[in-house]
Amino acid sequence: MATVILTGCLKNDIPYPRIHANFLSFEVDGAIKPSEIDSTNKVVTVYLKETTDIKNVRVAAYSITPSSTVNGVNLMENLDLSKDVYVTLSLFQDYLWTIKGVQDIERYFTVANQVGSSTIDVIGRRVVAYVPAATDTTEVKITSIKLGAEGSVMKPEIEAGQRVDFTNPVTVEITDHGRTEQWTIYVSTTEATVTTSRVDAWTNVAWVYCEAQEGKTNTVQYRKETDTEWQTVPESWITADGGSYYARLIHLQAQTKYVARAVSDEDYGAEIEFTTGSVLQVPNMSFDDWWLDGKVWNPWAEGSEQYWDTGNKGATTLGNSNSLPTTDTATGSGKAAMLETKFVGIGVVGKLAAGNIFSGRYVATDGTNGILSFGREFSERPTKLTGKLKYNCVAISHTSSGFENLKGQPDTAIVWVALSDGAAPYEIRTNPKNQQLFNPKDPSVIAYGFTQYGYSVDSYIPFEVKFDYYDTSRIPKYIVIVASASKYGDYFTGGNGSVLYVDDMELQYDY
Repeated sequence: MATVILTGCLKNDIPYPRIHANFLSFEVDGAIKPSEIDSTNKVVTVYLKETTDIKNVRVAAYSITPSSTVNGVNLMENLDLSKDVYVTLSLFQDYLWTIKGVQDIERYFTVANQVGSSTIDVIGRRVVAYVPAATDTTEVKITSIKLGAEGSVMKPEIEAGQRVDFTNPVTVEITDHGRTEQWTIYVSTTEATVTTSRVDAWTNVAWVYCEAQEGKTNTVQYRKETDTEWQTVPESWITADGGSYYARLIHLQAQTKYVARAVSDEDYGAEIEFTTGSVLQVPNMSFDDWWLDGKVWNPWAEGSEQYWDTGNKGATTLGNSNSLPTTDTATGSGKAAMLETKFVGIGVVGKLAAGNIFSGRYVATDGTNGILSFGREFSERPTKLTGKLKYNCVAISHTSSGFENLKGQPDTAIVWVALSDGAAPYEIRTNPKNQQLFNPKDPSVIAYGFTQYGYSVDSYIPFEVKFDYYDTSRIPKYIVIVASASKYGDYFTGGNGSVLYVDDMELQYDY
């Protein structure tokens, strides 16, 4: 009885081990590139070739966190990835994963004398193209057509060069992998010969998107709102795709009102007013401000607002800070950031810590691994990051699983940038058990760029990192700037003694 009473008073407050069940690898037949594994959102994205049957995808191989199990779906059976597939991985508790299939099928349809680009509605299986009002729609010349995947069959067959009666919509059947879809093609007339579709205004740059008839002299004019004389853009500023084209306006003034319009021969599109953005710099880009908190060097003035951080909180669990200020600067005055890759620990017990600095903050230490927040609030659209750097490059001395072939090769310093419109900064986890690293192809990424050096640079040189934009219209919420003495430092791979110095960074806003 005493035993029963005592047992009833015991409280089981021992927490479950905090090891998440993750996919570590995922391979399928018919992939166009490796699958992407997002451990934070628990999503596996599979990229398929045009010729792959998305409804019948074979999983060639996969691996998961040791001791975890797969439930809900038999991954040994072919998957229908035309819709999301849900899989439960179990390890102490259940983790719901989503497997997504992505298949980009190139589709196009153009006709002679077309105005603007065709609208291809994949979900509704509709194609709409416009021609000038005077066009005889009983014999419209097809200049290009492809509505299905490579190898699919169209009935009735329509080919480039063929003349088709589009007085009424034309219906065709596209058969692929034994399945048939019905598409409807519309060719309509329009009185509008040129349209100014939209303007995406940045700071010293603007993008003007237009529609006009292919084959005419299509351009863009712009002026300050207060000016009366229009400026016609140089031909080198124009990029055309059939009847659609856009102009990249450069050397504009910040925080200034402008007007732009499309021009096609003697016809003009609507005038669109726009206002350029601001020249915004982030704090402490010269890295002059630091303060020492115990063993941890912090890249901001004591008592001031933090913008940058380093991996020092993780490195100092086993040693001293390896990202710290130096008076060895590009100008001979002030301070710079000295980022040193070091093995921290005692004897062979420890881990390689890459010297780094980033816009964001160090959140927590997970054992000997870091949890970081990448990104600070930012809403402008710069074109590049410039600065000064020098680099002491040594051979890679330490590697992790999958990087063994790099041992003895020169280490590589990297500076990279990104803009994001995600809901929050990126959570970075370096622990291999639940690793989550930055993915430049994440849907929330608006722009990305990097520069790297796999050799020593003995004295300061200027560097430049261009922002490669995936979309000109999206407005950022966060900016990520990262510099590291070892490119593969997130994988604990690099050279003990590689040192990167960075100084005098600045965001540029023009081309």
